Amino acid sequence: MSRGLSHLVPALVISVTATLGLSACGGGDSSSAPTTPGTDTVGGSSPAPTTPSTYTIGGTISGLVRGTQVTLQDNGGDALTINANGAFSFPTQVTSGASYAVTVNTQPMGQTCVVASGSGTVASGAVSDISITCSRNEYAYVTNQTANTVSQYTIGTNGVLMAMATPTVPAGGQPIALTVDPTGKYAYAVNFNGGTVSQYAIGANGALTEITAAVGAGHSPNFVAVDPTSKYAYVANSGSNTVSQYAIGANGALTEITAAVTAGNSPASVTIDPTGKYAYVANLASNTVSQYAIGANGALAEITAAVTAGNWPTSVTTDPTGKYAYVANLSDGTVSQYAIGANGALAQITAAVNAGNRPTSVTVDPTGKYVYVANFSGRTVSQYAIGTNGALTEITAAVTAGTSPTSVSVDPTGKYAYVANRDSNSISQYAIGVNGALTAMAIVPNTSPSGIVVTYAPTH
Repeated sequence: MSRGLSHLVPALVISVTATLGLSACGGGDSSSAPTTPGTDTVGGSSPAPTTPSTYTIGGTISGLVRGTQVTLQDNGGDALTINANGAFSFPTQVTSGASYAVTVNTQPMGQTCVVASGSGTVASGAVSDISITCSRNEYAYVTNQTANTVSQYTIGTNGVLMAMATPTVPAGGQPIALTVDPTGKYAYAVNFNGGTVSQYAIGANGALTEITAAVGAGHSPNFVAVDPTSKYAYVANSGSNTVSQYAIGANGALTEITAAVTAGNSPASVTIDPTGKYAYVANLASNTVSQYAIGANGALAEITAAVTAGNWPTSVTTDPTGKYAYVANLSDGTVSQYAIGANGALAQITAAVNAGNRPTSVTVDPTGKYVYVANFSGRTVSQYAIGTNGALTEITAAVTAGTSPTSVSVDPTGKYAYVANRDSNSISQYAIGVNGALTAMAIVPNTSPSGIVVTYAPTH
């Protein structure tokens, strides 16, 4: 048998070899021989997939006020927060051939940033020609006591006041103080000699236009405040020992709510706490601070008996948290410090802190960190840090102001402070440092300035 099969072996070997050879040359059934990914069916390699190129999206920003920030978005996402002028780029790159669209998501405080060349299609390189230009949209208003006018200013990116094209508008007799409602739509100036309140609408460019004839107040009004809801206004009348109370109409015009409420002797200043629940009045001749709850219709009701202050309290303010109140005492050169209780009643934190000679105006910066006091006879501005319990600590020595500084105000960004110097016919301007200390800038001439307020652009 073996001899009979041996003659077939060479033929079988040749047949198998031939079959294997055909398979190696691709001549076999493709279904029985799987191909390797990335090769063709005849043994050649296909090209590797190409990864699309991606590029950065960016540009430059200018005009951003020191210490503020703006948030941008690309294509409705990929947020980028910028806090300094110069070049910027988004963290996420965009594929060549895809589109980009840069917008401002959150505007910086007191400014408006505008995008130019902010959209397009990515070609074959980084996008770097987007331009963000920020402009300041804050305004300052100053009552001019002997000129019977209100000055109006725009504020540059460097914090400097610049007179508007129409530098002043008429007021009543001896306007000595003013305020702007929280929406920035309306301004009110009290006229000491006329016993009235002048009423203005604030235009989109910040310019004042009288709404209607001045409304009557009490005798010798010398301060005005508006509640946080912009519904009510209150005027301290030093000659009649009262506080006038008004509702603010849809067009900004004042209408008396009810008869004026009784205050102490010679009320010199009124302020509303940030919650809009309480009002405080500094009574110069009775050395007290009257305390009121604000009712549903805006009418004032005394919470409890007036609290004792220093000698001749002339200015009162609260901090942005609504926890603390501060009173400048003209005669004894101090600042009284109070905690505001759950029912609005004031409780002295600690002994009054020393200020300069005859402090006449006190304000708290928008961050709630610092307090500034204008010292009328001292020709200075005292500067304090607010401690964790509300107590004041002097930051450094008082800075020089003009003659007879009567009012101090801080801009809403918290970067600049301004002081009206009545008898030197000027406005002092200061930059606020990181520790709250003031650095003097250029002096702005003005005629008998007595009150000053700085505000955002109106939200029409």
